[in-house]
Amino acid sequence: MILFRPVGLHELELIARSGWREFPARLPEQPIFYPVLNQGYAEQIARDWNTTDLASGFAGFVLEFEVDDEHAAKYPREVVGAREHEELWVPAEELRSFNSHIVGAIRAVRAYFGEQFTGDIDEAGLLPAHLEGAGEAG
Repeated sequence: MILFRPVGLHELELIARSGWREFPARLPEQPIFYPVLNQGYAEQIARDWNTTDLASGFAGFVLEFEVDDEHAAKYPREVVGAREHEELWVPAEELRSFNSHIVGAIRAVRAYFGEQFTGDIDEAGLLPAHLEGAGEAG
């Protein structure tokens, strides 16, 4: 199953440190890890929310990754607004297992930078220059 995850700068840095192989543990106030099922929804969050959020570094990134179908089927799909706002709800305590079922690398496919973002961007315009790895123009 192909999934998407909108993230801010700090979460992106943690994912890059993992070699683009896993998502970081959830914070205590975050009981659910929720990748989304369509890229448009992930873009909406990254563009409209992360770019205006200090905690996100005023930057939003859309990540794409694959999880084996059998494992992904264990988790409920939840619609959290309009029909296209569909998420897979993974309990935080199961994130390590979920990560172990990611097929290949996590890839950055879109990036959005707010007016208050500071930093250098790689030549493709997709990742902060200090990060290496799984970016692709999209």
